Amino acid sequence: MNIPLVLGLLIAAYLLGSIPTAIWVGQRFYGLDIRKHGSGNAGATNTFRVLGKKPGSLVMAVDVLKGWAATSLAQVMLGQGAIREDQLLYFQLACGILAVLGHIYPIFAGFRGGKGVATVLGMMLAIAPLTVGVCLLVFLLMLFIWRYVSLSSMTAGLAFALLQLLPPFRPDNTLLLIFGFVLAGLLIYTHRANIQRLLAGTESRVPLFGRR
Repeated sequence: MNIPLVLGLLIAAYLLGSIPTAIWVGQRFYGLDIRKHGSGNAGATNTFRVLGKKPGSLVMAVDVLKGWAATSLAQVMLGQGAIREDQLLYFQLACGILAVLGHIYPIFAGFRGGKGVATVLGMMLAIAPLTVGVCLLVFLLMLFIWRYVSLSSMTAGLAFALLQLLPPFRPDNTLLLIFGFVLAGLLIYTHRANIQRLLAGTESRVPLFGRR
């Protein structure tokens, strides 16, 4: 194992995740800190609520790309002979988790970021694209029906875990199956405040086609 290269790319994965897209877009184009408005989270959902569809879409796209690019650094490790092929999934997960931690605790923004849902999406897109594709459809369907990003995110996360129990989506490595359920649990945990607002009927809806 090429330890210097592996360590360097693991650090790079965290730094990629630390790019505070929502904060930079808010400050550069709107002169505000997104963390002082709406829900206070520096993520795509709050950007949609506070700034609108175009900046929200931009932030979401970049945050997904961060997760995908960081996770794909494991392929660079493999290509350079720094890791073995049987170690690839472990380093994909390591790079992806570091990117998500970077999004939640960005070094470039005082360690105050977002919840990491879009970055998790990019991470899993690099690891299990077919399963994630189905989960995206679940997310969009839930969003269209209910217009709650939080509910849609949690449902899609749970769908990812459950889909892996089915033969067409079952991973070769049991670790990914376990990680899917851990991820679903973490999504629910990080959205516990949203769950309270959903139960109280005070959760904000995302406008679709002019609807609120």
